[in-house]
Amino acid sequence: MAQGSTKAVYAAITGNSIVMVTKFLAFFFTGSGAMLSEAIHSFADVSNQGLLAFGIRQSKKEPDETHPYGYLKERYIWALVSAVGIFFLGCGVTVYHGIHNLIDPVPLQGYTMAFIVLALSLAVEGTTLVIAMKSVLNEAQNQKMTLRAYLSQGADPIGVAVVLEDGAAVSGVVIAFLGLLLTHLTHDPIWDGIATVFIGLLMGGVAVYLLFRTRKLLIGQSIPEATRKQVLSILNQDASVEKVLNVKTAILGTKEFQFKADVEFDGEVIAENFLKNHKISFSPDDYEDPSKIKAFLVEYGDHLIQQLGDEVDRLEEKIRQSIPDIKYIDLETH
Repeated sequence: MAQGSTKAVYAAITGNSIVMVTKFLAFFFTGSGAMLSEAIHSFADVSNQGLLAFGIRQSKKEPDETHPYGYLKERYIWALVSAVGIFFLGCGVTVYHGIHNLIDPVPLQGYTMAFIVLALSLAVEGTTLVIAMKSVLNEAQNQKMTLRAYLSQGADPIGVAVVLEDGAAVSGVVIAFLGLLLTHLTHDPIWDGIATVFIGLLMGGVAVYLLFRTRKLLIGQSIPEATRKQVLSILNQDASVEKVLNVKTAILGTKEFQFKADVEFDGEVIAENFLKNHKISFSPDDYEDPSKIKAFLVEYGDHLIQQLGDEVDRLEEKIRQSIPDIKYIDLETH
């Protein structure tokens, strides 16, 4: 998904940059508030997607002593900053301008150019939306999640942000078109003002959703339920495991999950596994010598502890092979 998100982000930056310039030109010639709000919308998209691209680059930094789990959450931080930017720059400025147009309507002109620009915008932003949707759908399928579940619970907010921003952009173009069309047909610029306010509210809705969405990941969202059940199934089906307790999980990054649990092992199975792999020399005559019994028990106990550690390592490796996204596993004996 990291590669898919990167592709979607840069495609969106390129497309929205072209659209932004044409929308500002259209506003210059028409004076349409809806067109200005669309231009601001595209400017906000380009700026925010630039922040998302920066977050992707920062998240790829290698772990170090001060950040042993790496910088994966940089994605979430910059996705949060992006959402705040959409809310204040996109929603705030646009709604303010729309209300101003409703209070003091301004006659519009240059409808032909405006409609041409909106058609171009719909084509470009529709293309970037398709690219983003493909990357999100692929990742949702890889994680065995529905699209709706992935949009609300998936590990990568970058792809989700691009999909929602581009979806809002396409919807905004349609709203702007309807506002201009009604203004042209009725010669009443109030429709342009209404369209401007609706576009601003649309951006606000996307921003609020992304704010809450990213907040959950920053606080520490649990891994997808299907993945959690898969790990528990691996543990519970193992002969050496009796119970799995106190399970805790967290999403650290796009492809990096953490799983922690207390495991109650079956002592008889652990002992049998040890005896299969080791030969113990203890003759019947040794039963009469307390010192030899003590030495045997100490050695045997030490070997059992080692065997228990080997069992933990084996289970952790088994989980990693089955679910590569589980990068950090902490199984504690109970």
